[in-house]
Amino acid sequence: MQNRAIIDHVTPQINNGRFAVKRVVGQAVEVTASVFGDGHDYLRAVVEYKHEKAKKWQQAVMNCVNEGDDLWAGSFNVDKQGIYDYQVVAWIDQLLTWRNGFLKKQADGQKMDVELIIGANLLTATSKLYAKSKAKTITAAIKKLGGEEVAAIDYVLSPEFEQLIADFPLRQFETTYDHELQIKVGRHKEIFSTWYELFPRSASPDINRTGNLRDVIELLPRVEEMGFDVLYMPPVHPIGKRNRKGRNNATNAKPGEPGSPWAIGSDEGGHKAILPELGDIKDYKALIKAAGAKNIDVALDLAFQCAPDHPYITDHPDWFIWRPDGTIAYAENPPKKYQDIVPINFETEDWKNLWEELLSVVIYWCKAGVKIFRVDNPHTKPFRFWEWIISATNKQFPDVIFLAEAFTRPKVMAELAKRGFQQSYSYFTWRTSPAEMREYLEELSQTELKDYMRPNFWPNTPDILAYEMMGANSNQFVKRLLLAGTLSGNYGLYGPSYELGENRGNTTGKEEYYDSEKYYARHYDWSYRNRTTDAYTRLNRARQEHPALQQTNNIKFTDSDNDQLLSYIKWSDDRSNLIWTIVNFDHNNPQGGRISVPHELIVRQHFRVRDLLTGDIYQWNAGSNYVLLDPGKWPAHIFEVMD
Repeated sequence: MQNRAIIDHVTPQINNGRFAVKRVVGQAVEVTASVFGDGHDYLRAVVEYKHEKAKKWQQAVMNCVNEGDDLWAGSFNVDKQGIYDYQVVAWIDQLLTWRNGFLKKQADGQKMDVELIIGANLLTATSKLYAKSKAKTITAAIKKLGGEEVAAIDYVLSPEFEQLIADFPLRQFETTYDHELQIKVGRHKEIFSTWYELFPRSASPDINRTGNLRDVIELLPRVEEMGFDVLYMPPVHPIGKRNRKGRNNATNAKPGEPGSPWAIGSDEGGHKAILPELGDIKDYKALIKAAGAKNIDVALDLAFQCAPDHPYITDHPDWFIWRPDGTIAYAENPPKKYQDIVPINFETEDWKNLWEELLSVVIYWCKAGVKIFRVDNPHTKPFRFWEWIISATNKQFPDVIFLAEAFTRPKVMAELAKRGFQQSYSYFTWRTSPAEMREYLEELSQTELKDYMRPNFWPNTPDILAYEMMGANSNQFVKRLLLAGTLSGNYGLYGPSYELGENRGNTTGKEEYYDSEKYYARHYDWSYRNRTTDAYTRLNRARQEHPALQQTNNIKFTDSDNDQLLSYIKWSDDRSNLIWTIVNFDHNNPQGGRISVPHELIVRQHFRVRDLLTGDIYQWNAGSNYVLLDPGKWPAHIFEVMD
């Protein structure tokens, strides 16, 4: 009970340390805390941190950055994947307190003989805390304090002595923050990835047959050319034959209609099988290998649900809910009905075997080479289940990333991220004005969310054609693309529907595509290029070449006198790369206005900016600058700030 320092309000931390803060290799962890004590003695504080495989703690010094609020700050970098523990430790440093008192007393002309003895005694106590090799330096200082008084006083006043007590603090009666805190460190792709989605059954170059995995391999050069580094496909498993849905979600499929890939399982197998029309496991592994050679990850759709004829239903009937009339309960979201899908009952008495089986599904695909899972509707399964699945998977396969496809309530989405999902779908699709977008990005990047939720911005999905995109022109499609790729480190889109500018909504008035590819195979001319594919290539090249665009939280919005313009600047960790994006939200008309310069980021009176979309260079000045954006040309500037 001799420790007198108080530590409070430590950041970052999630739920008092219940969940781990997230970082990727090479990122800084900036720690702040309220540190104070009774009286007027001087305090010291450090952040101690340790990788899970390390034996010794490392430390970073904390400094008081706001005396009036007792706010202290320090930082350290994480350089390995895995789990780090960290803690804040503070103490009253009697040696530092003595030295500062010594300075004041000496300046006041007081006698210093007794003060020198006190200092020597404190140094003696300090020397006992360190190994003999280090204690020699302290012992030498003790001798100087016991020498001739004038020389001793000069030594105490010297920068040399000031450095000594900084290097060898008198650490006693320490207070350690009383919550265990952790950081989960992953690979860079957790914060920077570029997704392209296609249906493998639509990949055929031959109109006389549907596509397969080998056809997808032939499309990899196109995906690479456009600059995407994640290829995501809907589920590749056997599709249920009972209650199969038809075109446009018709209740009954006509002969030959393939059904929805999300209705998983039939007599051809379940979640560890591949639809025979697509190929087999050798073909899937060949795709992963060919994609990897182009630095493209293949993301598997992990949909834990079953078609009515999935083998699980016969082998494990107690994993499902049965109605009083003996029929199995299919999925419902009243008034919606999904007769082709049967949900798993996670409240089953046999939950342990169920969990182990579903984990074995994930591990099976990890062993096949999968490093990314796009998880379908995770919010309809227990949070604790996902925490266990992700933790168990990452222990064996630390590179594996889980993306939560959950367009639901904010707290539910946040909880999934806390439980371990490395990426999360977001509300980007429904933020349609500059003010809404700014408010949303400031929430993501300036609140607690920044420490655990990595948003992935998608302008569209096979399930979602937003009202804003219905009937929209190519300007709108290019605008939403450029917003997604410059606001967020992670973004993706469902193509080729996106580059074709498909904009016809469902006849029911819902945010869905008419004639959705979910229910039938299509044929495309994969050789085509247009304005949107050109935008893909230019945007993705800019993202690859400029670190400022490779994360989400490094963003500052700048003011504009036109409410149709959104202006924001992003920077690399070392501030050597600044990217300034200005977007015209009016996709029909040119919009112009003056844009303010953020002086805390740009201190020069004159500087140049180069548009990464066009290559044009402009001379800008401090204060504000005028821009005019014609959406028929480019609805945005993506400026690199030059000298």
